[in-house]
Parts: sequence; structure tokens; C-alpha cells
Amino acid sequence: MNAVFHALGDPTRRGMLGALAEGERSVGELAAPFEMSLAAASKHVKVLERAGLIRREVRWRTHTCRLVPEPLAAAHRWLGEYERFWTGRLDDLERLLRAEDAAEPLNPEGEDE
Repeated sequence: MNAVFHALGDPTRRGMLGALAEGERSVGELAAPFEMSLAAASKHVKVLERAGLIRREVRWRTHTCRLVPEPLAAAHRWLGEYERFWTGRLDDLERLLRAEDAAEPLNPEGEDE
């Protein structure tokens, strides 16, 4: 899980994963939107591979990558536990703010009484 979140921590790698969600891409195709060298793109690809987020296949001289969604699903499940926590907190805040609004009379002139 640490490797997944490390990989997702970089905007370039998140962009690469977004492209791979649309279908297979070569390392060159992954590099193109970021105007980076193949060597730099390969470093990002290796991080994504180590996290298990992509698989790379060599076809002749072309390295083709594809998304492996299972680690993202595991990260989503883990984050879901915290979603319940924050939803509860936000619901509590909403109730508090509504109670405060109901308890305070509004002064239409905007002046202090």
C-alpha cells in the first residue's frame, strides 16, 4: 500500500495512470504530454511497476504499458474507511451550524443590537 500511495503522490505518474485508464500506451506516448525524455518517463514507469499499478511488455523495441486496477481498488477501500469518518464529522458540523443559525435572530439592517 505504501508503494501505491508513493506512486500516486506524483502528478506526472497520476497523469500517466489516467492515460493508461483509456488504454495501452508506449513509454513514449506516456512521456509526450509531459515533454520529458524517455529516460525520465522510464523512471516514472518503474515506480508505477513497483507499486503494481501497471504492467510493461516489451514488443520488439517498444515498451507497452497497461493499467492494473487492483491496487487502486485496494487503496480506494482503505480510503473509504476515512470517508465514513469525515462524512460523520461533516454531518456533525452541518447540524451545529444549522442550530446556530436557528438560535441567532438576523438583524436585517446589518447593525449590532
